[in-house]
Amino acid sequence: MKHPAHQVGTLLIALLLVLTVRSALADQNLAVEFEGLIEPCEMVNVGTPVQGVVDSINVQRSNTVKKGEPLVLLEASVENATMERARAMATGKGELELEKEKLAFALRSLARAEAAGDALSAEEREQAASEVALARARLQKAEENQVLARLDLARARALLDQRTIKSPISGIVVDRFIAPGEFVDDQPLLRLAQLDPLRVEVILPAEKFKEIAAGMKAQVRPEDGEGMTYLSTVVIVDKIIDPASGTFAVRLELPNPDYRVPSGLKCAVRFVGEDEAAKPAETLADEPTRKSRIVVNPILATSIH
Repeated sequence: MKHPAHQVGTLLIALLLVLTVRSALADQNLAVEFEGLIEPCEMVNVGTPVQGVVDSINVQRSNTVKKGEPLVLLEASVENATMERARAMATGKGELELEKEKLAFALRSLARAEAAGDALSAEEREQAASEVALARARLQKAEENQVLARLDLARARALLDQRTIKSPISGIVVDRFIAPGEFVDDQPLLRLAQLDPLRVEVILPAEKFKEIAAGMKAQVRPEDGEGMTYLSTVVIVDKIIDPASGTFAVRLELPNPDYRVPSGLKCAVRFVGEDEAAKPAETLADEPTRKSRIVVNPILATSIH
């Protein structure tokens, strides 16, 4: 018969072995890499709200652009002339000042008529009062015309602004489809890509569905030969599992303020805990990663939008 102390020691050793195995399995699970695809956050075909002839193009392919930066200018001589006329009408004070003077004169005439008393007939006093009423109406009409002129100026300015095609995003010019002198209508003029942040599309097996949630961190290692690792954040977890492949899609957001990470690369993605995510980027890049990579239907990653 074994001594009780010996049995307790055996149980402790068995418990330590179980904990060690569980810890090793957990570390191995966290170290699993999944194949992903790095894509631009947005791809935009820039069009024009109006038809016209291209006057000039301010950018070339691969140029960096800022949101709101003028990209293409359409010929706008008619719109410029229309806006100048509208500005003159909106800023002109002649008609308004004239009607103010007419009202002031009519008020003085009415005051003199009332002061004259019986020296003027009732018809003459009534006529003086009518002139005041008419002068007030003409002044109100002049003020309304001034308001309409300002609205016409705003409309003319808006029409002129439509002749300047501005960038809807900050990013780079991927392609240019037009040249100066071409007539454009509803075709795309330029294609832009937003590269900060980048998005990373990952396809995961269904058994990982309950483990992944928005806000989680993941290391992304692009397959560019440099071996650098970047920290990203889960932003979208699809709620539908594809029954044919038994997988679901996850989208991560990868900050890229200096455009250091190129788009279009495959990458290795490893989900990490909060402690590991808090480490500096250079530390993450230097750490060795296990080679137990899982590749799950990577073709699906290119069809997610």
